[in-house]
Amino acid sequence: MSFSRSYIKLVERFLPSPFVIAILLSGITFALALFFTEQDGNLFKQSQSILGYWQTGFWELLAFTMQMVLILLLGHTLALTPFFSRLINKIGSIPTNTAQAAFFISFFTIIMSFLNWGLCLVFGAILSRRIGENFTTQNKAFNYGVLGAAGYSGMMVWHGGLSASAPLKVAEANHFLIEEIGIIGISETLFSNMNIVISLLLLIAVPTLFYLLGNYFKPNSDYHSLLSHQQEKVKEELSDDSENKAWIAYVLGGVMFISAVLFAFDKIQSNQAFMDLNFVNFLLLTFGILLHGSLGKFMAAVNRGIQGVTGIVIQFPLYSGIMGIMKYSGLVILISDFFVSISTATSFPILTFFSAGLVNFFVPSGGGQWAVQGPIVVEAAKALNIPIPKIVMALSYGDQITNMLQPFWALPLLGITQLKAKDILPYSLFALILGSLIFIVGLLVC
Repeated sequence: MSFSRSYIKLVERFLPSPFVIAILLSGITFALALFFTEQDGNLFKQSQSILGYWQTGFWELLAFTMQMVLILLLGHTLALTPFFSRLINKIGSIPTNTAQAAFFISFFTIIMSFLNWGLCLVFGAILSRRIGENFTTQNKAFNYGVLGAAGYSGMMVWHGGLSASAPLKVAEANHFLIEEIGIIGISETLFSNMNIVISLLLLIAVPTLFYLLGNYFKPNSDYHSLLSHQQEKVKEELSDDSENKAWIAYVLGGVMFISAVLFAFDKIQSNQAFMDLNFVNFLLLTFGILLHGSLGKFMAAVNRGIQGVTGIVIQFPLYSGIMGIMKYSGLVILISDFFVSISTATSFPILTFFSAGLVNFFVPSGGGQWAVQGPIVVEAAKALNIPIPKIVMALSYGDQITNMLQPFWALPLLGITQLKAKDILPYSLFALILGSLIFIVGLLVC
């Protein structure tokens, strides 16, 4: 049996589903907090306290969960409009085999991730799905797992782009570490020579890697029947136009578009950022209504897309509970302090990268991770006389790279493509290895 077949069978056999992974991580986090954080009385009382942290954290990401549900649902709805369907079909018709498609998907997904991580999630998923449907229609064999992993690859570079949580946070006038480090502009982080070089290397190397993976791993036809069925289902659902009042859709969409423009203009005039998740969702809703051209077709597309958000609705609270344990028990501080204790001025950026990658398994939120880990690495960097912007980017790189093994952010893609985590993670693991090498060399050299 070849290495490729043995490797895939091994992953398929032992890799749990994302929901099971979330449960396992919850148990591991509970055990780590129980035995390694400061004891508050006996084990029973300590366990009770940790369960309290878990339950408190369980509900702390409800607003964020809803944002993610909407960005997935509305992005999928927008992709089903006639305009974007034709556009994506035209783009998706260019590649003729798995290797070309994987290169193409990864390249444009990474470009999108530099602009906005939320759009990247939806774009990569929809493009992977559409190319898979095109190959199915043409009766071509292809490796859908490689395409899905390529569509997910933007999540290993987003924290070096324009929607990066930590670099944007330290650039704010009133961020929570203002007294310790002052304001650090994005010219020192996102637009530093180090980040530009690393980003360009990733834009070339990662799509090339997926081209090679597409050539090496054999295609299969396992998803032909699924994708064919889904295509027919979409056509049937979108043909229902019981509320064909185009003028209502155009008036409502027009008012929303004007509102968005005025909001953005007001923020720009006040030197404030306006491109956040709420604004992206508002635009997706606006253009979804306008481009469907009727409320009936829009709601049919919403009903079609709602099936893909179930994983987010159920699993995000579990990860929020994990974050609650990490934050309130002090476990994240212990992890960070350990890496700080074994660091030197040369090794600290690299160890920050690794610690951030580890913490990301338990706190899969860039902003949340900076909030709990940022103060620790900043103090250590000051003591070791290391430039703060470099440490901000080291933490950002570590936070994003382990997304390639953490299925938390893959849930939107899995919902749209109908893939399973075990279908994409065998290939995204190669991206993690390649990306880690690029980040480490960049942190050492630059």
